[in-house]
Amino acid sequence: MKKLLLISVAIILVSATAFGQKTKVKAVKKPLAKKAAVFTREKFDPKRDPKLDLATAILTASKSGKRIILDVGGEWCGWCIHMDKFLFSNKALDKLRKNNFVWIKINMSPENENVAFLSEYPEIKGYPHLFVLDESGKLLHSQDTVALEKDETYNLAKFTEFMKLWSPKK
Repeated sequence: MKKLLLISVAIILVSATAFGQKTKVKAVKKPLAKKAAVFTREKFDPKRDPKLDLATAILTASKSGKRIILDVGGEWCGWCIHMDKFLFSNKALDKLRKNNFVWIKINMSPENENVAFLSEYPEIKGYPHLFVLDESGKLLHSQDTVALEKDETYNLAKFTEFMKLWSPKK
């Protein structure tokens, strides 16, 4: 009798939990996380032909109404790499650059100093160095980037001012 009573109580308890109030759990849709932009950069390539790159840039700039910037440096140059990261991490500045300039990297390294090409431009005292050209390839300005630095990085206000000053007049 006790066994029958215990079995009955056990069956009632199990049944009660099975027929108890169920709570619906709603699936919460999380918004898809935006993929973080991955920093990738064009490298200074000693095998590239700067005359051909400039000719291509002139075609692009003349069609788009942009100016050309020759970014002279090398993979050995920490400030050159830092400048690429700085431009990438400052979205408004990077947008200003992409909307107004055709950017060309001109290698200057022991593998290829591009002496003949760079002899057409003013002397460079440090790297990176920027030459601003109009859409036809005519030199407008030679910029030592030391003037754009602040402490251990670049000065956002000065770099933005430089880009705005040399952007084509629309």
